[in-house]
Amino acid sequence: MEYYMLPASFLIFIPFLFLIVKQLIPKSGNLPPGPRPWPVLGNILQMGKNPHISLAKFAQIHGPLISVKLGTQLIVVASSPDTAAEILKTQDRLLSARSPPSVVPYELSVIDQHSIVFSSDLSNHWKFLRAFCRTHLFSPKAVESQAALREKKVSEMIHFLRSKKGETVKISEILFGTILNTLGNLFFSKDLVCDLDYERNTSETKRVFRKFIELGAMPNISDFYPLVEALDLQGLGKQTEIYQSRLINIWSEIVKEKRQAISRHSSDFLDVMIDSGFSDLQINILVTELMGAGSDTTTSTIEWAMTELLRNKGAMHKLQAELTSKFGENDTITESNISELPYLAACVKETLRLHSPTPFLIPRRAPETCKIMNYTIPKNSKLFVNAYAIGRDSNTWEDALSFMPERFLDSKVDFRGQDFEFIPFGAGRRICPGLGFAIQEVHLILASLIHHFKWSLPNDEDPMQLDMEEKFGVTLQKEKPLFIVPM
Repeated sequence: MEYYMLPASFLIFIPFLFLIVKQLIPKSGNLPPGPRPWPVLGNILQMGKNPHISLAKFAQIHGPLISVKLGTQLIVVASSPDTAAEILKTQDRLLSARSPPSVVPYELSVIDQHSIVFSSDLSNHWKFLRAFCRTHLFSPKAVESQAALREKKVSEMIHFLRSKKGETVKISEILFGTILNTLGNLFFSKDLVCDLDYERNTSETKRVFRKFIELGAMPNISDFYPLVEALDLQGLGKQTEIYQSRLINIWSEIVKEKRQAISRHSSDFLDVMIDSGFSDLQINILVTELMGAGSDTTTSTIEWAMTELLRNKGAMHKLQAELTSKFGENDTITESNISELPYLAACVKETLRLHSPTPFLIPRRAPETCKIMNYTIPKNSKLFVNAYAIGRDSNTWEDALSFMPERFLDSKVDFRGQDFEFIPFGAGRRICPGLGFAIQEVHLILASLIHHFKWSLPNDEDPMQLDMEEKFGVTLQKEKPLFIVPM
């Protein structure tokens, strides 16, 4: 199924939209080049099921800054380090605005007050939330204080996998459950998933989170044609409301109990929010965003890393040797030693380069007409930075499509927003606030998986025959999940 597929019911609106659009949309000036759009549809049908790849190909034809039309929405796409730097650094203050997707089940005024991800501008509310999360969750001191929790949850995952030796496991499900439990304890002092086994798993939490994330990734006509947003033609808005409610139900009783408690014995993030005067609405929005952002991206990154290491035996052997040299044969891996593992860090960086967790980062918006690289960017244009294309640019990276961790061993290029050839977490004011937490978790989990087990494919399949097709969404997942055997 193509990613941008229009429901048949929408076709009846096309003649009317064509007349309306023709009258309402002004003629554009010196736009960035791009493929010629069709009337009404724009370039929707040219996106295919993997827009990040389609737009990367258009950039090879038209240049590193291109424009496309998706319905009535103009999209400007940066696909080189220089164009990315122009948006994320040079004009970062102006171009830090965002437009929440139509499926977000809140009014814009509520989003602007309580959302750390989709607030339309860098308001005082947004600045407070960023500072609050940094202080209590994401500062180096906070991340270090959480090490014992992460180590405990990873140890539980390793214990579970030992019970599965010689059996085929769907690694993404085990990773997803482990990460949800880590975040659940960080926020609520409670596991959210009781059973990591994907075959027997009946976890409502995992199912609801998966569906909620899936709904956020689906192409929505309302985003392409705002005039019909109120009609919710695909029913995505209604479905998102339903699953948002189910998500909130997962922790609503915990919030209620903590508010009523005379004294509390835990000191988790929920306690901090309650003590800071957060309303239930504020808690629900912030927790939903943080858990959504922190679970799927980390799961996907580790699954891709395992896939690449299985396909590249030389890299796998080097990483195993580094871990054995540092920890011996059986020692548990701790975060305090992670910084002493340069090849592990290189493997993670190389995975992020090839498989950027969010291929377009989170789109920005031009709040007023401006200039980028001498091109006119009309007001309310959406701005994509194709981190996927930048990470695979042969003008920047030697042998760009090959998995070569060694390229990072003697390199100072990092993912913290200063090197625009490598921006898996974004850059500028909107850089991912949980970067430090995510990297610690990815390093710890990947190192533990490789150190404690030998891995093979079911039925002695050839790793080089693994399907590397991507599934576009909020995160860039494997089209076919990785099934592997711990030994």
